[in-house]
Amino acid sequence: MSTKIKVKRNSSSNKNETQKTEAVHAQNQQKEKKGKGDDTKALKNKLKKSQAEIKQLKTDLNECKTEYLRQLADKENLRKRLEREKQEFFQHSLSDVFLDLLTILDNFERALKSDVQEEEKSFREGIDLIYKQFLSMLEKKGVKPINIEDKKFDPRFHQAFATAQSAEIQEAQIDEEFQKGYTLNDRLLRPTLVKVLVPEKEEDR
Repeated sequence: MSTKIKVKRNSSSNKNETQKTEAVHAQNQQKEKKGKGDDTKALKNKLKKSQAEIKQLKTDLNECKTEYLRQLADKENLRKRLEREKQEFFQHSLSDVFLDLLTILDNFERALKSDVQEEEKSFREGIDLIYKQFLSMLEKKGVKPINIEDKKFDPRFHQAFATAQSAEIQEAQIDEEFQKGYTLNDRLLRPTLVKVLVPEKEEDR
């Protein structure tokens, strides 16, 4: 009788040990799952943070690249502007010299327009040759005479030295040229002095 009770007690004790072991094992599994879950969450957070940092770095890099290209373009534009201004300075720095030379040219023209005797023909031809050479030299340096076309008065290139009224015209036009005008590299160096005819006023008719 006592033997049966002892066996039954041992069986009950083993069962309790098994249940305890299973309970401990289950707790360990839960802890392990929780630990893995926490690790996964931490990795996800770290990955998300890294991605945000990478995105910000790309944004900063693009901004730096844009700023670099802008500064590069500004430097190139500045270089071109300085080069252009330097060329314009050299082209127009001799304006005063050319103005003095034009006075000499005016005297040549007046001499060529004067009447000469037959025996002075060779002298006139010599002056004419010098005049043409001098004019050619000026043209090579960018100095060109202003030609009057269709007698139209252009205040950009012509200066009215004298005026007269005429009933035969509807708008101002050039009647006579007193002194030739010139441009230097397509910019006005000296205006042409002219006599201008203007339409006659009704009260003067």
